[in-house]
Amino acid sequence: MNAPFIPNDAPFSEEQKSWLAGFLAGVQSRSLFDVGTSADADLTRLDILYGTQTGNAEGVAEEAAAAAKAAGFAPHVAELDDISMEQLAQMQNLLVVISTYGEGEMPDNAGLFWGELTSSTAPRLESMHFSVLALGDTGYDEFCQAGKLMDMRLEQLGAKRVHDRVDCDIDFEEPAEQWTSGVLEVMPRTGGGEAVPQSGGEAKAKKSKWNRKNPYASTILENRLLSGKGSAKEIRHFSFDLGDSELTYEAGDAMGVMPTNDPALVDLFLERLGAKVDDAVEGHDLPLGELLAKSFEISTPSKEFIAEIERRAGHDELSHVLNNGDKEALESFLWGRDTLDLLNLEEGLDISANDFVGLLKPLQHRAYSISSSPKAHPGEVHLTVASVRWTYDNRQHKGVCSTFLADRVKEGDQSGIFMSPNKSFRPPENDDAPMIMVGPGTGIAPFRAFLEERRERGAKGKNWLFFGDQHLAHDFIYQDEIGQMSEDGLINRLDLAFSRDQKEKIYVQTRMKENGKALFKWLEEGGYFYVCGDATRMAKDVDRALAEVIAEHGGLNDDGAQAYVDTLKREKRYLRDVY
Repeated sequence: MNAPFIPNDAPFSEEQKSWLAGFLAGVQSRSLFDVGTSADADLTRLDILYGTQTGNAEGVAEEAAAAAKAAGFAPHVAELDDISMEQLAQMQNLLVVISTYGEGEMPDNAGLFWGELTSSTAPRLESMHFSVLALGDTGYDEFCQAGKLMDMRLEQLGAKRVHDRVDCDIDFEEPAEQWTSGVLEVMPRTGGGEAVPQSGGEAKAKKSKWNRKNPYASTILENRLLSGKGSAKEIRHFSFDLGDSELTYEAGDAMGVMPTNDPALVDLFLERLGAKVDDAVEGHDLPLGELLAKSFEISTPSKEFIAEIERRAGHDELSHVLNNGDKEALESFLWGRDTLDLLNLEEGLDISANDFVGLLKPLQHRAYSISSSPKAHPGEVHLTVASVRWTYDNRQHKGVCSTFLADRVKEGDQSGIFMSPNKSFRPPENDDAPMIMVGPGTGIAPFRAFLEERRERGAKGKNWLFFGDQHLAHDFIYQDEIGQMSEDGLINRLDLAFSRDQKEKIYVQTRMKENGKALFKWLEEGGYFYVCGDATRMAKDVDRALAEVIAEHGGLNDDGAQAYVDTLKREKRYLRDVY
């Protein structure tokens, strides 16, 4: 749901514009509770709310809605941050699908909702029946923490859990389907509740047959180095042919790439295990060499593998950090080490191929922000990828997918791909709205797509790009394209921050504060603010800088500036694609 846009030349003061925008947004939000058809009025309403960072939870919510409709419910799907506490208090049947972002954090489109839900003014929910589906990754310590917290808080407020929470690992599709069917069997009904034909009412969007379990074999059209010869980085541009796949995407989406493991690393494991390529492995149809190459994650060690190595090796430092639960110390110990490094911690440590494979996690796709607009490049999709390489213990280590693309997929070769829609990260629907983009390094990827999209749509809204990296001479990727966009007037303002070209390091957040007056003016004109890139440092620094700009140039204290930022988030004018 997009917030209403009040034109800059409308005959209202800034205070009146702010009130009017809030009023209209409230009117829009009420539509969430309008029954769409007379047929729905006789069915039990089922609210399905989701919180997502990459789009997976939204996809599961939509699948649950389709199943609910077929089972005779009247489903209503919305983002968590689109729901007020007053609206929540009216809900009688609720499903929550939520992913965990970072180390146990709420995803971006659930943070405001969670803040209100945990406040002392949150409503009692004794009339509500609910269940929670949590998406996560067991590779992180705070597995499914957002879902666990949401489940517990709803119960604390008096809501009745009708089905146990289900916590999903990376392979979430099957448990999500089981949770959906289980919930629909026990959710109370107040209407007729008879199953309706799937073709009735609103048509369900056609689901692509290409997914991470069945990727499309796409031909690589281009594999081009973007960074200069003197760069400390290796950033590449890839173009993929969509052929007859019928795959579609929009600017802001991500694309999944299914890699295979480095053959040289596979050989090192076979040598270390004293095994052969064609050795059989218990419980698997494929031989060991093929399993290590295509089926399992052999670079990043699983928690189970780390614990087993500690048990078998008795390594003092590893034992200390594991037994004392020192998370930071464990991260420091593992920094730069891969699974083979841990296997080599102690000479003579023996482990069978069967036991080794049993401790590995399945090989997963890697998701990359798409850097093209389908309107500008029909039948193609582009990625901007930094090749990850480092040396540890005199052995070169490589990023699984980034170097798979860089080194082993040549132009004309094929790679398995699929699309990951992210409806929460899109250029403004209003072509007249200003757009501010902060994307250093490969964070520029979606903004290349956004700018191409606006150019193809003939959008008149102003565009401001903040970009930076280490050195202007070597790291200004897409320099020719950005220069042309500036000359053509597509980019109205361009601020660059190359951190190592001067004694004092300069970053994108530095440029934001230097241009704070103009930045705040763009926001006051209805501007959309976007961030893409590193979540651990850059995105947090940019968020802090944004609040400082708003406080200084809006004449607000810290609480007022945070409220302004929260309003931007609520109006979907502050959006992030961070990783």
